[in-house]
Amino acid sequence: MELVIEDLIKKGLETGFSYAEYRTLVADLAEKGASTGPEQTEALTQYTQLNNSRMRRWDKTLKFSDEVVAKIKSVDQKISWLVLSESWCGDASPALPVMNKITEINPNITLSIILRDENLDLMDQFLTNGGKSIPKLIAFKEEKGSVVSTWGPRSAKATRLVEDYKAEHGKLTPEFKQELQLFYNKDKGQSILEDLLLSLQNQE
Repeated sequence: MELVIEDLIKKGLETGFSYAEYRTLVADLAEKGASTGPEQTEALTQYTQLNNSRMRRWDKTLKFSDEVVAKIKSVDQKISWLVLSESWCGDASPALPVMNKITEINPNITLSIILRDENLDLMDQFLTNGGKSIPKLIAFKEEKGSVVSTWGPRSAKATRLVEDYKAEHGKLTPEFKQELQLFYNKDKGQSILEDLLLSLQNQE
């Protein structure tokens, strides 16, 4: 890895929000009628308010099986998760609570969250199909100074839904984005969890 990328990641890990701090930030912005990022619009405010409600619900209702908990606990190497996000990002609202719950189960895995638009130098190193798609998780092993995997902005199952819709309609519509949230609600975080578990197992 280029030294500059390693430095950017380490800076993000040191200065990023904990999940609790990020939740407080989003809740405060939702109450004030604002959002993260340089652009402030009514739409971004509404998305922030929706995401605050969604994350609050996910935090209360997420459930992992005993088998999944055992797999998470079996990770015995220290891994730092650095996630680029923004308060208005609809794909972040189901993903971040899953990531947080994993780190609560195994302290070897830590989670820091930074804002994309304040960290474009790092975001530009981890584009998805040329775009600054979020959330983007960067899994970093500090003792090796290396990125071991990335994830985002969606689970493999959700990505297939998006790609199929784009192939047929050319772009994502507001109606499809609502359908995607319905998928997340029905899926209950399981497809995100499956992706992250596979990633953790491949890092051992």
